[in-house]
Amino acid sequence: MPKAYWIARVDVQDPEAYKNYVEGAKGAFARHGARFLVRGGAVEPLEGNARARNVVIEFASMDKARACFNDPEYQAARQHRLPVSEIDLVLVEGHE
Repeated sequence: MPKAYWIARVDVQDPEAYKNYVEGAKGAFARHGARFLVRGGAVEPLEGNARARNVVIEFASMDKARACFNDPEYQAARQHRLPVSEIDLVLVEGHE
């Protein structure tokens, strides 16, 4: 079974308020076996439009990745993120 990845591109307007999302989502990420491969870091746009923050999170499967997104704890944390950031978030199946 291939792994799965959340790929997020984020612009944060209020870094202090965004911390509530980061802290609130930790339990859901841990519960669903999330492994952060990329979390911020330097960005060098090569083509298209870039966002300031990029995140890649690995999960054991598409089901685990979906379960994390739908986890009530994650959804509650997400409510802190929505008003203070713009995000493109996709779920991608990995290649074996």
